[in-house]
Amino acid sequence: MLLPILLLSAAGFTVLTTEFIIVGLLPAIARDLEVTIPQAGLLVTLFAFTVAAFGPFLTAYFARFERRKLFISVLIMFGVANTVAALAPNIWVMAAARLIPALGLPVFWALASETAVDIVGPDHAGRAISKIGFGIVCAMVFGIPVGTLISDAFGWRSAFGILAVIAFAKALLLFIYLPKTILHQQQASFRSQFKILRSPLMIGHVLLSILVFTGMFTAYTYLADILERLAGFNGTVVGWCLMGFGAVGLIGNWWGGRAVDRHPLIASMMFCAFLIAGLIALVPNIQSPMGLAAAMGIWGITQAALFLVSHVRLMKAAPEAPAFAASLNIAGANLGIGLGAMVGGRVINAFGLGGLGFAAAAFILASILLAMALMTMAPREPVTVQ
Repeated sequence: MLLPILLLSAAGFTVLTTEFIIVGLLPAIARDLEVTIPQAGLLVTLFAFTVAAFGPFLTAYFARFERRKLFISVLIMFGVANTVAALAPNIWVMAAARLIPALGLPVFWALASETAVDIVGPDHAGRAISKIGFGIVCAMVFGIPVGTLISDAFGWRSAFGILAVIAFAKALLLFIYLPKTILHQQQASFRSQFKILRSPLMIGHVLLSILVFTGMFTAYTYLADILERLAGFNGTVVGWCLMGFGAVGLIGNWWGGRAVDRHPLIASMMFCAFLIAGLIALVPNIQSPMGLAAAMGIWGITQAALFLVSHVRLMKAAPEAPAFAASLNIAGANLGIGLGAMVGGRVINAFGLGGLGFAAAAFILASILLAMALMTMAPREPVTVQ
């Protein structure tokens, strides 16, 4: 049953690349559409807030649908959205193109994660989702930086156009090769899935995801701009830097998948501590090739690990409704992504790019303190769902 997981991982590459490719294209989009970098950064906020607002409800509703048709439909929707983005004449059409896939991402990612866990069993959830998460890491390694390189060579619209073709191709692959029998065996009702929100511990886990992702994307949203303006790199070099940043994420994905199966909260705190070091060290070492590589390496490893750790942490906290719990993490993470983009824009306006690392580190420190508090809380009583 490895083939379904690999197919979903390949589809996940397209889904996550669609969300994050804009990070490497922000400077070019801002110039072409005649808006500022912070204004272009609001496209990240729009995508993220849409996922946060609608993700749990859409996931709870679509959890009862046949998975193969659902996954294929999501990929087609992403292909259409990326086509619109490639043709966008202004920031408003671009915003609409970002809104469409934001509705499909939480449904795909939550239900694909649940499907992977169904295949291997809950005791190996971290390892299973790390295979799905490999698609995310590949999005960081290849999707975002290659998109940046394509943008530098042929224009940012070409990057979205190619991504649209890939989305349609992945939909065809799922249609041909994904088994028709993939279906979660015990589906909770729409209403009963929301019962897990009665738990203060569960709310704390969601808040932890919000803090972690706010910290990460306060700085990461503007990483391409940091490398252009502070390091003095051109678009090609920025693309290669982002590829290196994503490549070390393979280590984080592997490491996180094993650490989270042992103790999710300790894994969160450990990776957050290393992330603070990488964030703070980046700008002071921006003119040192070795120092910059080390800072970006630490940041890249820990960020990839925290993507996975946060996701599995929520699913393990609610084994009776894992897909809905995953959607809560996706919602919390995207709320954090949107807040991070907004906070980062404000920090740039007030203190310049050099202040981003310290602002981001403050959120990550707060997340460590919250994780410590959650460890002192009594385990949540199981909630029976029908």
